[in-house]
Amino acid sequence: MAVVGAHGHDELARYYVWDRLVRATHWVIALSIAVLAVTGFYLGHPFLSTPGEARAHFTTGWAKVFHFYAAIAFSLAVGARLVWMVRGPRHSGWRNFMPVSRRRWRDLGKTLQFYLLIRRTPPTTIGHNPLAGLSYLAVFGMYLVMIATGLALYAVSSHSYMHHFAFLVRAFHGVQWTRWIHHLTMWGIIAFAVAHTFFAMLTSRNEKNGELDSIFSGYKFLPKDQPPDDKDV
Repeated sequence: MAVVGAHGHDELARYYVWDRLVRATHWVIALSIAVLAVTGFYLGHPFLSTPGEARAHFTTGWAKVFHFYAAIAFSLAVGARLVWMVRGPRHSGWRNFMPVSRRRWRDLGKTLQFYLLIRRTPPTTIGHNPLAGLSYLAVFGMYLVMIATGLALYAVSSHSYMHHFAFLVRAFHGVQWTRWIHHLTMWGIIAFAVAHTFFAMLTSRNEKNGELDSIFSGYKFLPKDQPPDDKDV
């Protein structure tokens, strides 16, 4: 029995789009960001009060511990995903993030019209749509800023090998500027997370292609003989 898609196609085929490493790094980054945001805001403005001496509770100390280990997981996941952009399969590679073909440049405008609710359906893509791909490049830039400023802030009070990252404090023009950039970039990532969730739900609802399920299963349902995203048609 034929499966009818949102774009009027008679049949949809099951495509394996997101491999295990892409899915794993996605969830490690997402969960570590949640921990980093909560513990980071607490470290900036401690709001919990405990009776007695602070050394008997170590509340802020535990927040810093969780923040530190979440930062390690975040940095490793970001690094692995960046390497996979070069060494991974076609749908995970850097070509899926940049408009390297005339078709992706053409679809960029159509996707923007869809997000602005001007167009009823977005153009069909196997991996990231052109606009999402460009936005993810910007987000990975913010990830690198977070990692660099985080290393700089940790180096300030470190007495171990982490002290070697103190040069980053000078690169960001001092501790206060480093802390401000770290904080502001976190808000930028949170804003992206909200927009990312909304647009993923919007695209999945309109295309009916398993967009949301794909980050768990790796599979999307797309028209048969769908050409690769970087191929001009």
